[in-house]
Amino acid sequence: METTPVLRHVVLFAFHSNAARAEVAAIEEAFADLPAQIPVISALEWGTNVSPEGLAQGFTHCFTLTFGSAADRDTYLVHPAHRELGALLPPVLEKVLVIDYWTG
Repeated sequence: METTPVLRHVVLFAFHSNAARAEVAAIEEAFADLPAQIPVISALEWGTNVSPEGLAQGFTHCFTLTFGSAADRDTYLVHPAHRELGALLPPVLEKVLVIDYWTG
């Protein structure tokens, strides 16, 4: 059975230790709302770290977006809703890690 590759866009967040729970919740909600605002997002999954390995390096949140093409991902990157989300981050975000990969 052959499947069509899709592009995964993985975003990891580590928040400042003094980030208010309400600020983090607002970011979670804004991220979760993106598919309703940006039609090129095929799917969004997210959650918080539950690994017992102790290797998270401070990252607590993972958001995985799925796109049908690199062009769709590029549309998302410059979309006003994505930019609005980005504007919420500087006061509370300590670090971010983003990787993209094609499924095989």
